[in-house]
Amino acid sequence: MNSKISSKKQQSKGIQHPSFFRGIIKVFSPSWLACIPLTALIVIVWNTAAHAQGYGLPENATPEQIQTNFQVILDSVFLLIASVLVIFMNAGFGMLETGFCRQKNAVNILSKNLIVFAIATIAYWAIGYGLMYGEGNSFIGTQGFFFNGSSVPYTGSESFTMVGDVKLATAVPEAISFLFQVAFAATAATIVSGAVAERIKYDAFLIFSAVLVAISYAITGHWIWDGGWLSEMGFSDFAGSTAVHSVGGWAALVGAWILGPRLGKYQNDRVNALPGHNMGFATLGCLILWIGWFGFNPGSELAASPNVPYIAVTTNLAAAAGGMTSTFTSWIKDGKPDLSMTINGILAGLVGITAGCADVGYFSAVIIGAIAGIIVVFSVGFFDSVLKIDDPVGATSVHLVCGIWGTLAVGIFGTGNFGTQLLGVVAVGAFTVAFSAIVWTILKVTIGIRVGEHEEMQGLDIGEHGMEAYSGFVKEADIISGGGASAGIGMSEMSGSSDF
Repeated sequence: MNSKISSKKQQSKGIQHPSFFRGIIKVFSPSWLACIPLTALIVIVWNTAAHAQGYGLPENATPEQIQTNFQVILDSVFLLIASVLVIFMNAGFGMLETGFCRQKNAVNILSKNLIVFAIATIAYWAIGYGLMYGEGNSFIGTQGFFFNGSSVPYTGSESFTMVGDVKLATAVPEAISFLFQVAFAATAATIVSGAVAERIKYDAFLIFSAVLVAISYAITGHWIWDGGWLSEMGFSDFAGSTAVHSVGGWAALVGAWILGPRLGKYQNDRVNALPGHNMGFATLGCLILWIGWFGFNPGSELAASPNVPYIAVTTNLAAAAGGMTSTFTSWIKDGKPDLSMTINGILAGLVGITAGCADVGYFSAVIIGAIAGIIVVFSVGFFDSVLKIDDPVGATSVHLVCGIWGTLAVGIFGTGNFGTQLLGVVAVGAFTVAFSAIVWTILKVTIGIRVGEHEEMQGLDIGEHGMEAYSGFVKEADIISGGGASAGIGMSEMSGSSDF
């Protein structure tokens, strides 16, 4: 009898009874339960770090030294996170470009977008960073090549001070600034990839990317961001509508023009659509880029300051406005909402706000993004139908045209002078076009820049890489050759391929 009473008491208290734990599991979802050990780990690490920090600081450190040390660490971590977000944008560019292009070129496009970051890193480390941020004159930097911790001869003591036997940080190490800047440099080269897709030789693209990042991008970047002559005149480009996006856009435009259009793009005075093969990839790429832009623009503050959330909001508002206006514009223009235009409209809004994200108000950010979304729809048609420059992903319209708009918008809505903004656009454009034309032409007459007709028809995956992204799936080459694999393809799908 006593044992039964004891058992009931234990049940009433929920002690060591299976039904009690089953009740807890029913109340809390598995995701909530999974957070329990994670929360415990965070608490332990946090308290351990705080404990170590308290004992790591010297007793004779002044409050100002302690505060500076903490702020520098915070700024460094912030820049590291921003750098990772910008680097991750390479995945977005890869998905976007692959989705907008045909399946027979998927491996080639993915390979270009992956290797270009590696090439840009080495080129910028060896030459570009020194030209851009090394001490020199108002036109170019002249030292700091093969970056080893600083753009000037490294002493090892620029970023900390000794208090007793303890090092206290006094400035953000230049190494993290280099990482952030190399992510931007790679973005400029990646922009080119989309405009020259589906017909460029792999080796020619890699060489051009290395030269662009090492020299052209670095020189114009020095003018804008390192006290160069444009900066001295008051030119304002906070996060790179011109310094990054327009530079990539100008280089892409020249490359696409010299290369010529893809086979089948223009026939009998008609513009033939060459539709992309995977809009899911393209949409995912757009979302990745949208997220990455929260490293691109807020990270350009170069510190964990109270201005960071403000920049994030202006960035998001412009992207949203661009996506909306591009959707409605294409809907009115073509009778149906075009997903590809929604994607490019979002990116257009992001590019447009990049120059003025820290200087314009929220309402102005919406206007800038909205206008960019409208511009990009008509710009794609203009390059495609009027100039007959074949840009498979609309990179020129998004990055060049909307980069110019965003730079000029600073003079309208922000603190910049419109005349100075216009001068900067023209100067950077003229230099980049001249440089790109020279490099593309040299490559054309030496190693060649375009694959042969047979290789282009077959797809660059086979010709350039000897592999396929979708092994076993029906390809355009199968349909054209009359292979049995084409038996299940309807005529409507066949007519979508202008390789016929």
